[in-house]
Amino acid sequence: MRDNLREQLPEGFEKEIAREGRGLLVEWSPQEMVLAHPAISCFVSHCGWNSTLELIAAGVPVVAYPQWGDQIPDAKFLCDVYGVGVRLPSPPSRADVERCLALATDGPQADAMRRRAEEWRNVALASVAPGGSSNRNIERFVDEIRKWVANGGASAHAEALDCGIPVRA
Repeated sequence: MRDNLREQLPEGFEKEIAREGRGLLVEWSPQEMVLAHPAISCFVSHCGWNSTLELIAAGVPVVAYPQWGDQIPDAKFLCDVYGVGVRLPSPPSRADVERCLALATDGPQADAMRRRAEEWRNVALASVAPGGSSNRNIERFVDEIRKWVANGGASAHAEALDCGIPVRA
């Protein structure tokens, strides 16, 4: 957790969770590895694109707390379209956080979110497997680059660009 965000935590929160063995706040962690751990029941996230991809790949429900930019539509899709999360109001109260964590981890709604998260995980895994859509697209892209290089690369296309900038061979 970044230092500028620690001030938003309730006083004594970090010491309390460490003392009770219920959590640990760190500045950085290998997020993909953490999300893949079987003890993880949900992910509290700002829903930036990389975090979104990582939580889908891990099949983990999300408690979404978007702030700006891509985070807002990512959270909308995760919670309202894909059905794999619940969104915190802004600014959240302690009761809001407790309620959203409970919704994402306990009961029938949490079970449904976990099932959908696992379904999306399987879709993501299938797309990168041999023959999957993402796998095919990257292979096509690499083939196009190889053709481009074999045909002279940028130097062969300099005239077509006609932008007046010399291109090195």
